[in-house]
Amino acid sequence: MLEYTGHPIVDVGMATIAAFAGRRRLRDVSQEDLDKIADYIESEYPKNPLKSFLGVAFTTNAWFNQPAFDSAPEKRKMYADRLLRGYKSGLTPSGETCVFTGKPAVGIAFSDKLPPGRAYRQHVPLLTGEGAINFFPSGDAGLPVSAEAILAIQAFPLGCAKVGGRLLAVHSDDPELMQDFAAEFLDYNLRAISIAQSAGSAKMPEARASARTLLVETLLKVERRRHDEASDGRPASVTAYHLSNSGQSNPLDPNNPPLDIYHLPLQLTRFLSTVLSPVFREDWTSITQRAWQMASAKRSSKTSTAVVPDSESAEGTRRNLLYEDLFHLPENARSFVRVYFLRTPVRSSYTEDPRRGYSLREESNLVSWKLTELFLKEVMEVDKDRIREIRELGDRLAAYVSGENDRKFFTSFFAEQDYGHFRNALIKANLAHVKRGSPPLITLEPYVEVFEEGDEVARPDWRLARDLVLIRMIEGLYKQGWLSKNKELLPEAADEATGDAGDEK
Repeated sequence: MLEYTGHPIVDVGMATIAAFAGRRRLRDVSQEDLDKIADYIESEYPKNPLKSFLGVAFTTNAWFNQPAFDSAPEKRKMYADRLLRGYKSGLTPSGETCVFTGKPAVGIAFSDKLPPGRAYRQHVPLLTGEGAINFFPSGDAGLPVSAEAILAIQAFPLGCAKVGGRLLAVHSDDPELMQDFAAEFLDYNLRAISIAQSAGSAKMPEARASARTLLVETLLKVERRRHDEASDGRPASVTAYHLSNSGQSNPLDPNNPPLDIYHLPLQLTRFLSTVLSPVFREDWTSITQRAWQMASAKRSSKTSTAVVPDSESAEGTRRNLLYEDLFHLPENARSFVRVYFLRTPVRSSYTEDPRRGYSLREESNLVSWKLTELFLKEVMEVDKDRIREIRELGDRLAAYVSGENDRKFFTSFFAEQDYGHFRNALIKANLAHVKRGSPPLITLEPYVEVFEEGDEVARPDWRLARDLVLIRMIEGLYKQGWLSKNKELLPEAADEATGDAGDEK
């Protein structure tokens, strides 16, 4: 009866219908299930807190929000039937084909001045208003929509999270993952509706996290459940739409409602799924827990009886900076590696930014090569041979520094920013090691593989390669106990701070 279309608003609405019915597969949704959600929408949408909440998705002249219908319930009932029960009400097809499903469109609009069966902004988020012909095929205002599609669009807000005064809708090329998101948000919304109604509140509680943090947090929750249930769900790309249907929500352009799009490609969702496996989960949890924004004095000193904040910038909104920085990958991969895997602090005027306090000197126990190696494979797609050379070089240099207690070389390797000087430091250490009767620390081919493009020509990412070797060295020296005896060689936080992290404030 229902099929996914590829359009995010319709698909999220259909996933919401399935979640509302407790169906795992969309094809299992029955007409009885459609009746149940249609009845719920007709009953609850005209009342608060949903009446207020839904102003984000539809206009103030939507069928459930028109004051004129308060004294004419029969008209509201007639309009509700047109929008919610067209699949069985015997509405005359408009003679057009639905732009979403390819099925016959049904009559929606009541006005004799408008084309029959067309949907407008009060029916479908982000459309133009009645009579506007811009952006419609052949200059015909409105969209022809089938009964199944318009019901899904009406259900759509229930499967979204309200964040910062807007809706967060999550679409995916994996239907099961998309339905998991819709089910999570639907469950939250149904509980929030119950809380608001019990409290006599006209306001719908919002999610406490920022949009991007909530997106990653919910994805991790879904993937964790899949791991715990030994589910064979495959990783899939995810795209989230943070939207409002109100032009008044966009102060920069009141004629256009705001829309932000957040995308997590397959390599990132695969990485996030893998870090939850037992091999990586402890290390991952350790660094993500240190990435939550800190409470300011103002934030922590105030108490509030509000259930949730009003907007993303309101007090109480939670942000995880690591989660937020995922959306700047892979272009900011080096910054991500330095900040989160090498614990390099960030210069930031954002006082609640926890990354300002990162310190390799105090947090060397958080340095994890296996997590870094996974990141290189899945996110940066680094060649496995180069990863192997980086790992083996890090092991040899850690053994050398620990065995010879070469503090000077360790400091040069860590801090040198000039490639020529960096190369000379490695050559000197290599020669000194050979003179002691030991095999070379590094030979030509592995060195070129890691640091150079040709004869004495440094790779553009040689500093990233140095950081990666250093991560392996730090982990080895920490386990050997050498690092704890030589902590003073590691720079103070203020000395090593970087200013090129992904999403600084």
